[in-house]
Amino acid sequence: MKDRLLSIDVLRGMTLIFMIIVNQPGSWDNVFAPLLHADWNGLTPTDYIFPNFLFIVGVSIVLSLNNKKGLDRNKTIRKIIWRAFKIYLVGLFLWVFPSFDLDNIRWTGVLQRISFVFLFCGIIYLFINKKFFMYISFITLILYWFIMVYIPVPGIGTPDLSVPELNLAHYIDNNYLPGVMWQVTWDPEGILTTIPSIITGVFGLIAGSILVSDKNIKDKLLKMFYIGLILVFVGDFFSWSFPVNKNLWSTSYTFLMAGMSFMLTAAFTYLIDVNGYRKFKMSQVFGTNSIFTYVLAGVLSSIFYSDFIHGMELNTMFVEAMINIGVYPKLASLFYAIIYVIIIYIPAYFLFKKKIFIKL
Repeated sequence: MKDRLLSIDVLRGMTLIFMIIVNQPGSWDNVFAPLLHADWNGLTPTDYIFPNFLFIVGVSIVLSLNNKKGLDRNKTIRKIIWRAFKIYLVGLFLWVFPSFDLDNIRWTGVLQRISFVFLFCGIIYLFINKKFFMYISFITLILYWFIMVYIPVPGIGTPDLSVPELNLAHYIDNNYLPGVMWQVTWDPEGILTTIPSIITGVFGLIAGSILVSDKNIKDKLLKMFYIGLILVFVGDFFSWSFPVNKNLWSTSYTFLMAGMSFMLTAAFTYLIDVNGYRKFKMSQVFGTNSIFTYVLAGVLSSIFYSDFIHGMELNTMFVEAMINIGVYPKLASLFYAIIYVIIIYIPAYFLFKKKIFIKL
């Protein structure tokens, strides 16, 4: 198996495209329900996106390090730490840009969580035998389930997972997480919830290890599909006591999303790398320069979502103009997000054609 699979680039890029569409609507007051995260317990199509990206982070670590003959472990771990640190810093930059108000920094976020997942999954892959990856995943998620469901919350008592403020993750964020939090007293990328998100990446390590194994491709893909199916059922089982919840990265959510990612990766590997399907050029372009495109989307939002031009927000101008010609408001908002993706695609495609791949 090659150390770079087109299917993984396509999946990463497709995930990133949907992330941009979700994060950059024309109007937050006019968004189709499937393009919004669940408010608390529950699941929408949007909630599938981020865990799939973290899963691919794990797969990519295996593909990157598997065929490195004579790998210098100490040198590699230094590179992993340095890259994770740079991803984290870029996440902080996107939060403070363009005002650079250093008194109101959000220390957590999407890129920050990616950096932690990359760091810990890289360490796990280098220092722990791959036959223990599944044990680590199950033991960690079961412990997380026990802690969140049964450990009393100081000052509250028995956790109530039906509301955001009555669980241990909220308590830890509210008391120990510095800086600005996304939800004032807690953060969906907070301290405790980072642990199960790392396991999402570990499941990616398992998938990557299967892909680079010596088995024939049919056996690899079937194994991934069966694992995915089992994890979906395990997730459903845990949902009875720990509801599916992205904000808490609940045990049920982690199992369920990992199962879906296993099956999705198997399907795309079969479609693209085995059968040679090549109709995902746009996704490939985004996937080969994923950090660049995500950061560019974040930086440009300070222009497109501000009154920098003509004293009026461009997104508001666009949506209002579309509504005035009879376009349904939510559809106008979606059109804006799609156009925004195309704008990001133009420089990304230029880099792709020039074979310039920006890596931190």
